[in-house]
Amino acid sequence: MEQKWPQQLWLVRHGQSAGNVAREVAEASQQFLIDIADRDVDVPLSDLGKHQAAAMSDWFHGLGPDDQPSVILFSPYVRARATAQAVLDRLDRSQLTAVAADERLREKEFGILDRLTPLGIRDKYPELAEQRAHVGKFYFRPPGGESWCDVILRLRSVIDTITREYRGERVLIVAHQVIVNCFRYLLERLDEDAILAIDRAGDVPNCGITEYRFDPAAGKHGKLMLVQANFVAPLEDAGTPVTHQKDQPAAPKS
Repeated sequence: MEQKWPQQLWLVRHGQSAGNVAREVAEASQQFLIDIADRDVDVPLSDLGKHQAAAMSDWFHGLGPDDQPSVILFSPYVRARATAQAVLDRLDRSQLTAVAADERLREKEFGILDRLTPLGIRDKYPELAEQRAHVGKFYFRPPGGESWCDVILRLRSVIDTITREYRGERVLIVAHQVIVNCFRYLLERLDEDAILAIDRAGDVPNCGITEYRFDPAAGKHGKLMLVQANFVAPLEDAGTPVTHQKDQPAAPKS
């Protein structure tokens, strides 16, 4: 039977962004609003984020042409696009099957909570903070925004595309923290408790690499199996600081 899945899949969170830094400053100073003028889609990498992307890209380059990504898909958000571009700059473009931005890989939509810190949310929308605490972050959907389940729904469509168009390929996806976790939910067949336990254990590192490989012996027709999650040795080996900041815009913390 023809292989359904890619041979290999990497999920990478973008490098540290200016939004990550601005959120950290706002929370440390107990501000209600994150001080950043850009639309979320336009928030760039910080200087450290650029160094992180370069270190991660060197690791992919070091895999050699037979093991490097053959397909690169990325969120259209500037910080993810720039992180993906750092990898592209280290690869032979003529050997790539596909390179594409995909809006389904965008950051989770935060709606009216956009740019608010947890303190700001509790001050401006106490009823939403209370609702989220009751419903839980997996199912909570802010007005004008998305729940994790909404993100998972669009990622099911991405998986359909990958299994239809990129069978046997080596696929790299560069996106955002929630995207990485929601892919893990789908690929590892997790439930709400399991994925939220992973989320509580720590934020996805900027430029951390989560890797899957196809195992023909797994399941009835083979499937992708987790090799490693949140791999940051490329950054550590390069002497580049590892950051685990939450994405901006903000949402209430667990």
